[in-house]
Amino acid sequence: MSDCENDRLDEDLINDVHTFIRDLKQSNIQGSYLVAHKTLCLLRKLVESARWTTVDDLKKLVVDIGRLMIDAQPSETATANMVRRVLKIIREEYSRCTKGLPAQTDQENSLQKLLLSPDGISDVASDKQDNTNLSASELVALINEQISELEASADNIAAQALEHIHASEVILTAGKSRTVEAFLKKAAKKRKFQVIVVECAPFFHGHDLSLSLSQEGIDTTVITDSAVFAMMSRVNKVIIGTHTVMANGGLKAISGSHAIALAAKYYSVPLIVCAAQFKLSPQYLCSYDQESFNKFVSPHNVLPFSEGELLSKVQVYNPVFDYVPPELVTLFISNIGGNAPFYSYRLVSELYSTEDQEI
Repeated sequence: MSDCENDRLDEDLINDVHTFIRDLKQSNIQGSYLVAHKTLCLLRKLVESARWTTVDDLKKLVVDIGRLMIDAQPSETATANMVRRVLKIIREEYSRCTKGLPAQTDQENSLQKLLLSPDGISDVASDKQDNTNLSASELVALINEQISELEASADNIAAQALEHIHASEVILTAGKSRTVEAFLKKAAKKRKFQVIVVECAPFFHGHDLSLSLSQEGIDTTVITDSAVFAMMSRVNKVIIGTHTVMANGGLKAISGSHAIALAAKYYSVPLIVCAAQFKLSPQYLCSYDQESFNKFVSPHNVLPFSEGELLSKVQVYNPVFDYVPPELVTLFISNIGGNAPFYSYRLVSELYSTEDQEI
């Protein structure tokens, strides 16, 4: 952070930001939910305690701090999503203050507005320097609402479980997802069904999910990744979680998800994805930007370091994520309901401003 930025921030906030960045780099924060929650809490503290006077001052602070957090772990899209969401909240509140419009009527730039405006730019999008002071308390209240929505997202998704899981069905899932776990446990309170869990080697998170589900009395079976195609013909639905939902409706999901999706497509088994809205990103998969899309971890679980002679002759990569194209996904279940993959672009336009696509 520059000296100018440090002058605007108190010492506690600077320490919190550096701690968060360190934890991101060291992967001490497990799960995109915790990353999103901590990001929102930091940005709320920034709005509340930083020294700013105009909307441009505040947006610059949010963008600068946001860039630091995003650069710490580019593959963690939840951080960037929450920064964009807070910027959208600031823009809406600014529009409400200057134009006297309710925040919910401040619609995002649409193609029609861009075509009809004289210079191809909407008047809402032009953020000129203005001395109008935004109310920090109002912004904090709006961010608190976002945090509350985030905290309730898993419960809101789980509340829809009985609409999708029926009695005596065989459900296949993979790895361990906090959202999918709540979804299955909610359905199990009123329905009897069987769950097949793919273990997702070499991380074996599926074992943890299987243990948790079996403790709730759910009939659970763990299978290896290689057995997915053989078991798929017996499955009624595939229900998985995801790390990120891309702007085109594709998934950035745990490694092995693409193979599961292809097997489901072959047997015409519906693939349902449980993902809260904070996982929806305006980014697309770029073939030249795999470094920020994927994440590579130690291959020790695949090939132990004790195999020194063999390791000296090979290169082993252990990617964390797979890309699943939108045509392999049947339905998204978010905290606001179910949507088809092709509807993702509309949700992106409602959640984020077009000006914040690149931070």
